[in-house]
Amino acid sequence: MPKLLTGVIQKWRGNWDFAVDGGGVATTNVRTLDGPIPNGAIILGGILDVTVAALSATGTQQLNSEAAADVMAATAQAGLTIGRKAVIPAFSAATSLKMTAERNVQLVIATAAFTAGAWALTLFYL
Repeated sequence: MPKLLTGVIQKWRGNWDFAVDGGGVATTNVRTLDGPIPNGAIILGGILDVTVAALSATGTQQLNSEAAADVMAATAQAGLTIGRKAVIPAFSAATSLKMTAERNVQLVIATAAFTAGAWALTLFYL
């Protein structure tokens, strides 16, 4: 169920885990219990917490919300090692994202499949 826009910072959390979601070349909605991000929401920032290093010969992962690569540009396995990673919205007006419709965050796996990896994405929005 979408959250109501209240003017209070809200949290959206999604996960990808190769063991659960697979790693084939495709565009899929990021698995979440929070539903889509509501129309009119302004994504302020977030963090990608990689808990299992991603493995792929030449594959990339990209995260979209409102437009292509607006949460995370295409990133190869070298950029998806264990640890916290920055996302594009960085708590500034210049990098914030305003949703023009209710949308799911999407994961785009391109170039080649992934054979391992897991991460949690947390986004904060108004």
